[in-house]
Amino acid sequence: MARKKIRQTSTFSLAFLDIMSCGLGAAVLIFLLLKHVVDSPIPNQEPQVLAEIDLLEEEILVGEKDLVRIRNTISDISDETVTAQGLARKISEELEKLKSELEEITPDSSFDIPGLKAKIAKLESQKQALEVTVPAGNKAFEFTGDGERQYLTGLRLGGDNVLILIDSSASMLDETIVNILRRRNMSDELKRQAPKWGRALAIAQWIVANLPLSSDFQMLSFNDAVKPTHGDEINTWYEVADRVSVAQAVKGINQVVPENGTNLEKVFEVAMAMTPVPDNIFILTDGLPTQGDGAPESGSISGADRYRVFRNAVEKLAPGIPVNTMLLPLEGDSYAAGAFWGLAIRTRGSFVTPASDWP
Repeated sequence: MARKKIRQTSTFSLAFLDIMSCGLGAAVLIFLLLKHVVDSPIPNQEPQVLAEIDLLEEEILVGEKDLVRIRNTISDISDETVTAQGLARKISEELEKLKSELEEITPDSSFDIPGLKAKIAKLESQKQALEVTVPAGNKAFEFTGDGERQYLTGLRLGGDNVLILIDSSASMLDETIVNILRRRNMSDELKRQAPKWGRALAIAQWIVANLPLSSDFQMLSFNDAVKPTHGDEINTWYEVADRVSVAQAVKGINQVVPENGTNLEKVFEVAMAMTPVPDNIFILTDGLPTQGDGAPESGSISGADRYRVFRNAVEKLAPGIPVNTMLLPLEGDSYAAGAFWGLAIRTRGSFVTPASDWP
């Protein structure tokens, strides 16, 4: 009889998958322990050291922002340099053209030789100014406003001789009649600090800042009299490229005190008597004139009378000169907007009523 085999069993038995699972779990556990140690702060690190690290990180962030700003500035300067070089090249071409015309003029010619030579001298001085120093931009005067809006006004800012007329009458102290009367009795220093007058000065600076460098300009303040903001001579034109003259004109208007009435007829007569006559005019005002031909000699003046005085003043203008008006608000002058809008259409200029946060 065959002997039956007895199978022996062991109380300890592990399958291959069990062994692999244990090994993987051990590896994961070791990884988690090592990761925790790396991310944990060093227990012995002092608070002062941590603060210095934070400060260095902040300085790095500030440095990166400054680097971006510097790169943008370099890009702007490069564009401005190209603009200045282009303007210098344009002036050189015009100089060569004028010099060739001067050579072809015969001595017995009736051509204005002194005037041509004066124009050549002016262009040479502008070219020299561009070659000596690259301007800080293609603007005559750097101006940054407080407003957050950007506007397309349609203003024609070019011209060989640009005249800027700034109304410095008492009405420029405020928008309401009551406040105008109240501020009119204040000191000159407080008058200069009037918010409405401050807006007028800011707009005047914006106009100057956006004039092309190839233009000449003159800035006059007017009420019942006409005065230049720079120097004593009204019949003098200053180069926009001359930053000293621009700065002095801006400084001069800041010293003007708003007072008295408005005589638009007188300032137009002065403008048309200038040599050469301006080929682009800017008027910064808040309403129709109160003095001039057709105004009552005493007492108050009605809106219809002010409009009649305005029309008489406009007749003093020579044809073909664009007139651009920047009209600030004034209580009770309902004819002003329509009158100046009609003047802009008649002269092919522009009419703008600026928002309260511009420029």
